[in-house]
Amino acid sequence: MINPMEMTGRTVLVTGASSGLGRDIAVVLGKLGARVVLSGRREEALRETLGLLEGTGHTIEPFDLGSLEAIPAWVKEVAARAGPLDGLVHSAGVQVTRPLRSLSMANVEDTLRPNVSAAIALAKGFRQSGVFVPRRASLVYLTSVLGLVGAPGQVLYSASKGALVAMACSLGLELARDGIRVNCVAPGLVDSGMGARAKVVLTPEHYALKERQQVLGIGKGEDVAFAVAFLLAETGRWITGTTLVVDGGYLAE
Repeated sequence: MINPMEMTGRTVLVTGASSGLGRDIAVVLGKLGARVVLSGRREEALRETLGLLEGTGHTIEPFDLGSLEAIPAWVKEVAARAGPLDGLVHSAGVQVTRPLRSLSMANVEDTLRPNVSAAIALAKGFRQSGVFVPRRASLVYLTSVLGLVGAPGQVLYSASKGALVAMACSLGLELARDGIRVNCVAPGLVDSGMGARAKVVLTPEHYALKERQQVLGIGKGEDVAFAVAFLLAETGRWITGTTLVVDGGYLAE
């Protein structure tokens, strides 16, 4: 029986793999047979993720994406140790919920650095000779529905995630000649990572409203992970420069 999402023999680097959606993505990729390279700032948390993975050959690569200039060389070093990469998933990022009147330029820098600047540096690193597997390479950015629609208090987060949507369009065209596909996955509210924190931060009434706005309810981390895997595997071989929305129907309202 054919399984077009089978990923045995493929190696994928996942940033933000120490928790939340990055961890969920890594777990699903392991179940599909991929060898996963786990990256994040916290080595202990990465080892916890490593213990959840099925299969063999998985490794951890602790790294702080705040070191922007070092990212391309680091990605090349990772590929030298793990072998050429079939995929790279940028799941690491931050969210700042704050109205415009209280935003500082430090807030802007602290959000754009991991969400946008690191994404560009990772693309530069990924496209280097010997780093990726041509015609099978796939770069996936985790964006958000808030990169496609607005919400009060989310101007900075929306700007950073909308930038990834636009970047995927241009990178998809530019890197096609190298045999690299570039896409985004835009989740709605899920019960993992930043979405899980929403249940703590929001009032019960506000959270219930968010749940009603997603006609299929609150999503699970694996719902997003399956979408990422779809774009990484053979199922996504004819898809580039686009954004796959996984939002329980939020944008359809």
